[in-house]
Amino acid sequence: MARVDLTVHGAGIFGLSIAWEAARRGARVMVVETGQIGAGASGGLVGALAPHVPEAWNQKKDFQLDSLLLASRWWAAVEAASGRSPGYARTGRLQPLADARAVTQARTRAVAAQTLWRGAAEWRVIPASRAEWEPVTPSGWLIHDTLTARLHPRLALTALAAAIRSRGGEVREGPQPDAPPPAGPVIWATGVAGLSATLGRSAGGGVKGQALTLDHDARDAPQLMIDGLHIVPHADGTTAIGSTSENRWDDPHGTDAQLDSLLARARAALPVLADAAVIDHWAALRPRAASRAPVLGPLPGRPGHFIANGGFKIGFGIAPRVAEIMVDLVLEGRDSIPPDFRPEAL
Repeated sequence: MARVDLTVHGAGIFGLSIAWEAARRGARVMVVETGQIGAGASGGLVGALAPHVPEAWNQKKDFQLDSLLLASRWWAAVEAASGRSPGYARTGRLQPLADARAVTQARTRAVAAQTLWRGAAEWRVIPASRAEWEPVTPSGWLIHDTLTARLHPRLALTALAAAIRSRGGEVREGPQPDAPPPAGPVIWATGVAGLSATLGRSAGGGVKGQALTLDHDARDAPQLMIDGLHIVPHADGTTAIGSTSENRWDDPHGTDAQLDSLLARARAALPVLADAAVIDHWAALRPRAASRAPVLGPLPGRPGHFIANGGFKIGFGIAPRVAEIMVDLVLEGRDSIPPDFRPEAL
């Protein structure tokens, strides 16, 4: 490259999204990934872009809402530049309600959503229709929200890398023995391995997740969420099931009986999946900051260096907005990072 305006370390969802946002604004970017694109948590299978419940509103929930509302046009721009689909669609979500108390609570949240979601989406309580693509619901009622979307994580990362290259950027993979020294500002988006190392102190750690995909085509159906279990139909004709949250493990990249249990729960909740074959599986560590919020902003004591990490379970959902505010800060000097997200808040 003739020049580099921004160097990004890490080719997961945060690193590639920030690099793309910078490239689309005219910057020359270099992404340096010592493994491969999506080698960590971002190379998963689920891709549920789901909001928090519309109550007890806070800075994190509002930030996530901004990003979910931005996502449609943001991912459309990635697809247009790359010629590759990220598998994005705002297909909504169904959730079963266990009893009368849960139904009452859901109806209260439906009223709150009218204000908190700014009229841009709905949270509704609807009667079950016994359709094939509906979870078993003891109360006979379901939550249907129209804000939830999905994308295919691996397709999305491939599309982002292609979009960056289409604007003259460079994405380097593998060991970098001859890499040039960083040019311009440097952003560290290196996932679990870099969460504490980049800051030089304990800032959180990894939580293991396991997921799988089934050979079941429900690509236009809404995704389902059942007691923390996500069932996500993808545009490629697969259905993702995920994911576990494990604070203890023997092998960070190995699948085990916990994934078998996840599959059994999915088939019990949605009988149409009973005979669908497993075609892929995944396990990795997801970076969770001690604050449970993303960590964004300048690195204390390191002028010109910045961190973007700690996406944990919502990294893909908040990535468009993370990309915008990080590029605003690093390349344009406009700082709108929420106080709770800053490194000094840890």
